Formats: sequence, C-alpha cells, structure tokens
Amino acid sequence: MDSLIVRAAARIMLPLLILFSIFMLLRGHNSPGGGFVGGLVAAIAIILLAMAGGLRGAEVIFPAAHARWWMALGLALAGSAATLPFLLGHPFMKGLWQTVSVPGLGEVEIGTPVIFDVGVYIVVLGMTLTVVLRLMDQVEQSTGRR
Repeated sequence: MDSLIVRAAARIMLPLLILFSIFMLLRGHNSPGGGFVGGLVAAIAIILLAMAGGLRGAEVIFPAAHARWWMALGLALAGSAATLPFLLGHPFMKGLWQTVSVPGLGEVEIGTPVIFDVGVYIVVLGMTLTVVLRLMDQVEQSTGRR
C-alpha cells in the first residue's frame, strides 16, 4: 500500500496502539485483557506499519531475525512465574505479590501473575509478527515489490 495518508496514519497510530497494548497488559490480571490481548494489539501496530511502509519499516522496530529470542524470553518469564511459587513451597502457579516503592508512583504491587502476563505478551508478539511478517515477505517476493 503506497499512500501518504496511510503512512502518516500508521506513524501516528503506532505509539497509541503500543500504549494501549501496555494498558491491556497491565490491567489484564484483574479485568479483561492481559498478555495475550496486549501482545496482539502490539503486533497489530507493527503490522499496520509494515502494511503502510513495507517490511523495512517494521524491521526497524521488530527485526524478524530476533523473534525467536523474544519468544524464548517470553517463555522463560512465563515459566519462571509459574514455577517460582512451587520452588518456594507454594502450589504451582500460585500468585505471589510484593509491594515495591516506585519513585513518582508510590507503592506498587507486583506479582507473579503480572510476570506471567508479560511473558505471554512477549510470546504472542513474537509469534504473531514472525508468522505475519514472513507471509508479507513471501508476498513481496512473489510480486516483486521489494
């Protein structure tokens, strides 16, 4: 898609969609949302950028070559959040919470459900972008639009 309007809209929408995906990620363990939905919204933002300006623009933000490392990191985070309670003598996947003082925000509770959701977010983002960007690359190669 080679349109100035679509490219400009994609550049404006990218930060808004990323911010919304982080919002969905952080509210997910208490309300609808979470890592899966947040990861999909972030992937959609980058896919929109790729559709507007080609794969090169999306590769700057999310290099497809690094996607497997992102997915491994996400799996490690989700797995560690699930097994950490078990290693501490609690049931597997039990939510453990710790209150942390953050400058400017005050007291913030962080726990294993949040870490698990961040892991899922990273896995979904990496997997979705791997599939879609590779498909887009195949289409660009077959049509000669590189």
